[in-house]
Amino acid sequence: MKFDEIQIRVRYGETDQMGVVYHGNYALYLEMGRIEWLRKQGISYKSMEENGIMLPVVSLNINYKKSAGYDDLINVKTQLKKTPTAKIEFDYEISNEKGEILTTANTTLVFIDMKTNRPTRAPKYILDAIERLG
Repeated sequence: MKFDEIQIRVRYGETDQMGVVYHGNYALYLEMGRIEWLRKQGISYKSMEENGIMLPVVSLNINYKKSAGYDDLINVKTQLKKTPTAKIEFDYEISNEKGEILTTANTTLVFIDMKTNRPTRAPKYILDAIERLG
């Protein structure tokens, strides 16, 4: 499946006293990558919610290999793992400017109908956008 990449400059407030990115910030980096991946397919979270669909994370797995630090330029590669059903799954790689892999991760999100607060199948417009990826 198609992937997308974004670059992020690590800000001072994202690090601990040692100048290393605090581990909890990686979830935010993954979200940024996922939102941009969806946006480039013509899918926006805001539009989904306006149309009654939420997409909460139900699983997050992160493997830390190397540290990122203050002012590092990191690359977040986001890839759809498979065609969505009632859930959508992404794989990620975060690397530094040297191309070294810092972190690998996986998230699973579930499509929730906001009226019933129950899982639902991926909306057709999302499946159509993903199908266009080829």
